[in-house]
Amino acid sequence: MNNRQLAVMALCTLLGFEACSEKKQTNDIIVPKIVKKAQKKINAMSDYSQSKSVDWLGQTYTVVVHRFVDKTAQCEDESGNKYYANKISLRIHRADGSVFFDRTFTKQDFGRYLNSDVAEKGALLGIVLENAGGDHLRFAASVGSPDQMSDEFVPLVLDVSRTGGISISVDTSLDVSD
Repeated sequence: MNNRQLAVMALCTLLGFEACSEKKQTNDIIVPKIVKKAQKKINAMSDYSQSKSVDWLGQTYTVVVHRFVDKTAQCEDESGNKYYANKISLRIHRADGSVFFDRTFTKQDFGRYLNSDVAEKGALLGIVLENAGGDHLRFAASVGSPDQMSDEFVPLVLDVSRTGGISISVDTSLDVSD
């Protein structure tokens, strides 16, 4: 055997021992990091309350409107930002303090007067007393984009009769000031 053969055998023997030797075990566990997608915050319109006295049918009535967040339902603006829906409580008190009318409205109460997009994505924005005349109190109501910077909404008329009945219609009149 020549030196070259001895060197090759020695190298093979060395590599054989290296391959068969036990590798050092570590307690390191390598797991890919799970990155959770940050959920977008759900916005909410601000609550408001308004109380107004009105003379109607020879008496003074107090109309109380209160808008509050409804976390059981959601809506969205034109940009796809999510909002909680609203409910609006309408209470009408007689002069003696007794309650003449008390109802909480949601967007669904106005659903048949809305197009499919507003019915699906819009929010109940507000109910405001317009006037007292004849046999009814007339309120302006609106359903539309929950973004307070938006002017996208459907104007509605809500009438409460002297017997406590309600009627709803789309407001087709234009407010024009001279």
